[in-house]
Amino acid sequence: MQKTITITKNILPTLFGSFDKNLKFIEELLPTVRITQTADGLNIEGDSKTCSHCMRLLEKLIALIEAGEPINSARIRQVEQMLIDKRGDDVVPMASTNIAVTAKGRPIVCKTGGQRDYVDKIKANPLTFGIGPAGTGKTFLAVALATTALKQKLVERIILTRPAIEAGEKLGFLPGDMTQKVDPYLRPLFDALGEMLGQENFLKLVERGTIEVAPLAFMRGRTLSNAFIILDEAQNTTANQMKMFLTRMGFNSKMVVNGDITQIDLPDKQTSGLAHASHILKDIQGIAIARLTEKDIVRHELVQRIVQAYESKL
Repeated sequence: MQKTITITKNILPTLFGSFDKNLKFIEELLPTVRITQTADGLNIEGDSKTCSHCMRLLEKLIALIEAGEPINSARIRQVEQMLIDKRGDDVVPMASTNIAVTAKGRPIVCKTGGQRDYVDKIKANPLTFGIGPAGTGKTFLAVALATTALKQKLVERIILTRPAIEAGEKLGFLPGDMTQKVDPYLRPLFDALGEMLGQENFLKLVERGTIEVAPLAFMRGRTLSNAFIILDEAQNTTANQMKMFLTRMGFNSKMVVNGDITQIDLPDKQTSGLAHASHILKDIQGIAIARLTEKDIVRHELVQRIVQAYESKL
């Protein structure tokens, strides 16, 4: 079967990529099709079903380019997966709906169906568990929503925390004051906030107490009201720590609890507080659980393959 698609010349360079790497990647994804350039577009050859699928993929990619979004192999894979999942109609609307804007003006959008579900659940519920592998945007999207809520004055402060658990290493005594001791554990949160707010503005908000980044142990005994609260790396909490944290929620607060239950670093095979809480709280109204998978990974494409390889051996 053969199909043709007409493409304006200003779209071609972005669609093709440098040295035609985007088209070559599409042929790798769909090995039974061949794509060649014509005078006014592209010619697609192959079996009927795959040709039609390739046509839809190219149409979605062109629509994303027209919306101002860059295209690379990771983005192509995400769009192709959404077509497989029959969520193709969501591709362009998601790309045109900003959930936040970084300090440098870069719009933050959901790139997969799982990310969209995660964001929608955070917006709709006081408490959301985000469970999924590394690279799915759990922390960054939560921080983006938190900074947006702060800018819109929906909350008065942002509180970010994570357990100070070593990832299979013995780091020993760390020099410096308390801030310097916990900095290595909280660095991913600092980086996300710095990108969203700008480093200088972020530091000012920390000095004022509008943003607080602290180890989980510092949450004990507190009531957290009028705040957007994010617990990151929650798979490394114990069941008691998780109960302590969840019961800190005060009025007009929103909590997001993130983690990857395949990367638990707790000693002595202790039960993960994230796995325990997501099981016993799953049917409570106002609590949502978003489960992301390797399909939602938005880092380098190798990360998705690595996650799949490890999961296949578990």
